Amino acid sequence: MLILIIDYHMCNLGSVNRAFQECGAEVIISSNPLKLEQATHIVLPGVGAFSSGMEKLKELGWVEAIKNIVLKENIPILGICLGMQLLGNKSFEKGETEGLKLIPGDIIKLEPNHDNERVPHVGWNELHVTQNSSILQSIPNGTDFYFVHSFHFKPNNKSDIIATSPYCGKFVSVIQRDLKLDFS
Repeated sequence: MLILIIDYHMCNLGSVNRAFQECGAEVIISSNPLKLEQATHIVLPGVGAFSSGMEKLKELGWVEAIKNIVLKENIPILGICLGMQLLGNKSFEKGETEGLKLIPGDIIKLEPNHDNERVPHVGWNELHVTQNSSILQSIPNGTDFYFVHSFHFKPNNKSDIIATSPYCGKFVSVIQRDLKLDFS
């Protein structure tokens, strides 16, 4: 197994790389879309605004390369943070921006339900697993993860939702579609 972490200048590559290496994976980081052909798994991390992320992916030639390898070759892709949002149809952050359209759904602003909920959402929050998935198989339900975001992924299909987190009502924190992930 060879995991390719996409470097499009919008992420903390060191932390993501180290996490996969700690799991025993062989990892390469690349800013060259042609390297996707070597990968058995792809990771799209990300930090920042959706529009900037899509702009960088386009500028560096990743958009069509990602779509081709994921849709035609059925290579699984894991989106982390902004990377997960980029898998959607479009975002309404800073106007309307089209995404990769790999998982149907839109990226919309978090809306506070209480005076004590602030946006952006910054801090630890638990995952509530809604259906079994290999991606969360070793993570107990209720485990805390760290979040920094003002927008969230609203998938079109409830069957794509793997976990939610309680904030601004609740938001989808993990999605999965048509993937048979095996990181062993």
